[in-house]
Formats: sequence, C-alpha cells, structure tokens
Amino acid sequence: MRPVRTAARAMLASIFVFDGIRALARPEERAEAVRPFTDRVTPLLERTDPRLPTDPVTLVRAKAAADVLAGLALATGRFTRLSAAVLAVGLIPHTATDKGDRDHLLRNLGLLGGLLLAAADTEGRPSLRYRTTHAVDRSQRSVRRAVRTAKREARIAATAAATARRLPG
Repeated sequence: MRPVRTAARAMLASIFVFDGIRALARPEERAEAVRPFTDRVTPLLERTDPRLPTDPVTLVRAKAAADVLAGLALATGRFTRLSAAVLAVGLIPHTATDKGDRDHLLRNLGLLGGLLLAAADTEGRPSLRYRTTHAVDRSQRSVRRAVRTAKREARIAATAAATARRLPG
C-alpha cells in the first residue's frame, strides 16, 4: 500500500505546487479575483493584529507560498497529515473566491475530499489518541502491579520480622 500512498500524495500535491508557483510568479492576476474576499476579511485581520498584511497581493503571495511548501511536504511524505490539513484550509477561501463554473467547484470539492482523506490517513498505524490512551492504560497497570508487589513484599517482610522476634536468640 505504501507505493500507492506515495503516488497518490504526489499526484494530489502537484496541482497545489504548480498553482502556487504560478501565483507567486504573477500574484496581481489572482489578487484582483480575491479582492472582494479580502475586503471582507481585512477588518478581521486588522482586529486580530494590526501588523498582519491586508493587501490582496501580499495575501495571495502568502497563500501561494504556503501551498508550495505544504504541497512539496505532502509530495515528499514529510508531515503529510499537517500539510494536507494546511492545503485543505487554504482551499476553502480559494473555492469561495473562484468565479469558475460548476466544473471548477466540483474539482475543488474533489481535491478537498482527497486532502481530508490524506489528513486523516495514519498509514495503518494507530492514531495519536489511541497510542496515548493505551500508553496511559499500560502505565496505570504498571503502577497497580508495582503497588501489589510492594504490598506483598511488605507483608513478607513484616511476617519475617515477627517470626524473627519470636525466635530465641
């Protein structure tokens, strides 16, 4: 299953890498398309932190850089779940601002579905929650076992001490 996962991630990431490179090369084209969205988001960004960039060209460049980095990480198998989540979050405003037809919308929804699957994929290993829960259970069992052993050894030592007191000598 490993070669299939590797190939699927590379194919899924390729569109984000190439679109990101295209947006980094010519951000002005995409900035005009996202201006209505950025006009609505600008007050929120300014309230969050006045130092955050609010002009559309800078926001397009930031998203494009994030797409390229996350796409390369996903394609190379590094931080796959995190990079898929970053790409999925970045795809939502892209879909909202895309003025394409129904085909673009369906393409973006398909990409979002693939990214969500990649973000949830644990590659056959147990999830972090499962591993944490079982580690806690193992440590609790180990503590209970140590307590039982300590009690048993204390009883043996007390019995030995009482027996030693009763012996002449």
